[in-house]
Amino acid sequence: MNRKPNAFHKLIHRFLMLKSVSAFLARYLHRADGFMLRLTGGRHTFAELVGLPIAQVKMTGAKTGTIRILPLVAVPNGDKLVLFATNFGQKYHPGWYYNLKIHPECEVSFNCRPGRYIARETTGDEYQKYWQLGVSYYVGYEKYKERAAHRHIPVMVLEPKK
Repeated sequence: MNRKPNAFHKLIHRFLMLKSVSAFLARYLHRADGFMLRLTGGRHTFAELVGLPIAQVKMTGAKTGTIRILPLVAVPNGDKLVLFATNFGQKYHPGWYYNLKIHPECEVSFNCRPGRYIARETTGDEYQKYWQLGVSYYVGYEKYKERAAHRHIPVMVLEPKK
C-alpha cells in the first residue's frame, strides 16, 4: 500500500496509540502479522488493515547471526523505504534496529515486490524530514516519541542496493 491512511484509518490510529493498546501491540502485533502473512501468502498483515504500509524485512541478527524476517511499517519515499524504531514508545530500541545497524544489507518485500537494500540511520535535517513523513502516515509516532523521551528514536532509510 502506497497511499496515506484515510479518515477511518486515522480514527483507528487514535485508539492504537493509547498506552495500554500500544503495550499490547508491542508484544503481539509482529506475531499476528507473521501469522497473517503466512495465511495470505505474504500479501497482507493486520497493520496494513489500518492503513499502514508494511514491508517484510529479512535481516541478519546482530548477536546471533540468525536470519530474521519481520513485518515492519515501511513508509515509501521514492525508491527508498523509511523505518521508525519507535518500539511503540517502549523503553528500548527494537531488536531489528540493532540488526540493521550491525548488518545493513537486507532483503525486503514491499507490495509483493522483492528487493535488496542497504540500511542507514538518518541525522539532522534528513531525520526531521523523514520523521514528518512518518507522522503524516501515523500520528501515533508523536505519542511514542513522548513516551520514549528518555531515548532518541532512530529513523532508518533503506536504499536499493546498486
